[in-house]
Amino acid sequence: MSTDVSLGGSDAIHIATVLEDCVDQLSVLGKIMPASFDGRPEAFSIVHSQMNELLSGQRDLETRYQSILAKKIDLKHSTQNTGKLTDMEKEVLEMGKDLKNSTHVFARSVRQNPLTGDNMVKIQDDRLFLEGVMTETLSELIQNCTFQYLAHAVDTQKERKAHLQETILKEENGRKRVKLLQKQLTDIKKEKEKEIQERNEMIAHLKDQLQEMKAKTNMEGKYIKKCAEVSVAQTQKKCSLSEKELKDEIEGHRHEIDEEIRCNSEIVSFLTTHHQELTRKVDFWMNKYEKDVEAKQHELDVLKASKAKDLEKLQELTKLYREYEQVVVEDRIEKEKARRKQEQEAIELKASIKVQSWWRGVMVRKGFGPYAKKKKKGKKGKKGKGKKKKK
Repeated sequence: MSTDVSLGGSDAIHIATVLEDCVDQLSVLGKIMPASFDGRPEAFSIVHSQMNELLSGQRDLETRYQSILAKKIDLKHSTQNTGKLTDMEKEVLEMGKDLKNSTHVFARSVRQNPLTGDNMVKIQDDRLFLEGVMTETLSELIQNCTFQYLAHAVDTQKERKAHLQETILKEENGRKRVKLLQKQLTDIKKEKEKEIQERNEMIAHLKDQLQEMKAKTNMEGKYIKKCAEVSVAQTQKKCSLSEKELKDEIEGHRHEIDEEIRCNSEIVSFLTTHHQELTRKVDFWMNKYEKDVEAKQHELDVLKASKAKDLEKLQELTKLYREYEQVVVEDRIEKEKARRKQEQEAIELKASIKVQSWWRGVMVRKGFGPYAKKKKKGKKGKKGKGKKKKK
């Protein structure tokens, strides 16, 4: 960035005077400022005294700020004068700015270490750069009444600072990327180590299984061989025992056959004898059956004849019973008719009595017949009758 602004003669002289004074002060500062406090025996005491001065100044400002705030609060409660309140507000704001600047300076002083040589070297470089820029600007002001060199130096420093910031940002991004890649590399390394460990464990496990399988196979082979030998011996033993059992069973069956033959002959002789005896009994019972049948048939004929007689007698008695029953029924009917007739006569008598009573009552109430009212005669007649009665 360049500028073609030219200053007036008086302005150029004033600015040149200020710049010349600044150059002289910077030159004097470069002559009197030590290279570094590092290595000097009184370095720590110097730093300690400077820190105490900063702390005392900071505490003094804080105390003054607290007292001004207390005065402001008391003034708000005690008076309503806006002018005083405005002045107090301005004083509080100024004190707040001073306290803020002092806090910033104190914090920057605490962050920097004055005992290292890097700070002093940087200060010397900045002082030399500023002294050179001011010298060139002073020469330009004296000769041309312009300050293009100063503007160019400012632009150069801005570009340098921007480039430095970009470099710092790239470096930070690179560091973050490196950290991320290192973390990923560490994770991959751990994962691969874990995988290798798992595979080694698997290989060891498979080797153990292989050894176990070999030992198991040998043991199983020996066991199967022994089992086969034992099975053959057991089968032979079973066959010999079965053969002996079959021989014993054959002998037993032969003995049983002989027993069966003997029993059969005895049973045949017993059944023959028993059959003859049963034949005799059958003949006896057949004869007895025929005789009993004839006797029972005779008894049946007698009973049938007796039944016929009893039936004839029963019919006669039944006929007689029916005649007697008819007579009894007719007698009962006659008695029932007589009873009903008596009841009817009693009902009619009672009804006639009620009718006569009702009619007599009607005649009395209405004055019919002998119950009619007699007509009244004159007074004379009554008196004559009375006299006659008196006589």
